[in-house]
Amino acid sequence: MHDNNASKIIGCDNSYEESRIVVFGAPFDGTVSYRPGARFGSSAVRSESYSIETYSPYQDRDLEDIRVFDAGDLELPLGNTVKVLEIIEEYAYRILNDGKIPFMIGGEHLVSLGAVRAAVKKYKDLHIIHFDAHSDLRDEYLGESLSHATVMRRCWELVGDRRIFQFGIRSGSREEIYWGKDHVYTSFFDFSRLDGVVEALKGKPVYLTIDLDVLDTSVFPGTGTPEAGGVTFSELLDAVGKVSCLDIVALDMTELSPPLDPSGASTVLACKLLREVLLYVYK
Repeated sequence: MHDNNASKIIGCDNSYEESRIVVFGAPFDGTVSYRPGARFGSSAVRSESYSIETYSPYQDRDLEDIRVFDAGDLELPLGNTVKVLEIIEEYAYRILNDGKIPFMIGGEHLVSLGAVRAAVKKYKDLHIIHFDAHSDLRDEYLGESLSHATVMRRCWELVGDRRIFQFGIRSGSREEIYWGKDHVYTSFFDFSRLDGVVEALKGKPVYLTIDLDVLDTSVFPGTGTPEAGGVTFSELLDAVGKVSCLDIVALDMTELSPPLDPSGASTVLACKLLREVLLYVYK
């Protein structure tokens, strides 16, 4: 592990031993097909987190009141996708084995596969809640079976039918969308059917994956594959609040690409969302 700078994410400077949630970065964007830069997401969140407060007026809670450890970024060999996923799986499993919740910051969305592999090892009955603009259900993309465009298909191979619940989806090939109708639960465009899913998943172990491009491009331009027609920050926050009542055993936030938004607004949004998610998920 290494810190890209000496600091921790704001409010996440507790020790590993005392912390309930362990945040770590997975700086990898080796399969990105459009615009690279997501490898810089986790380090940008770490350094720019000092632009926000530890206190949340949304929840009347403060990061100072909870125990979170920022482990820094994993050291990942950018040219070796298989090895990258192994390193992520190994570290996420260690956190799970220690009775803690791994919270990974990407990186591109393929990094989720490593953490899901770890979670499935510990929780055989794992269910996945997936917020994204893209369904990511292709069997292969440009000849590659390991890709940000195939990540949910690979996760489906681990958890099986009707265990993946997708929200905000507004892009995919006809083939993958049609395949998805038989194998996963998809709520297109928004979170309108989230309440029923939350009710159905009570008492089950849940992996939450947030691809930040679920947000509208006007709110969040700093991402590799932007898709118009997304949700607002408030809608995403509300959705996270709803799923936080579930048994979230692991989670991630991916696809922030800081170089693609020179204003820095996308990075600051990701920092604020991170704070809110930590406060929601911390039991």
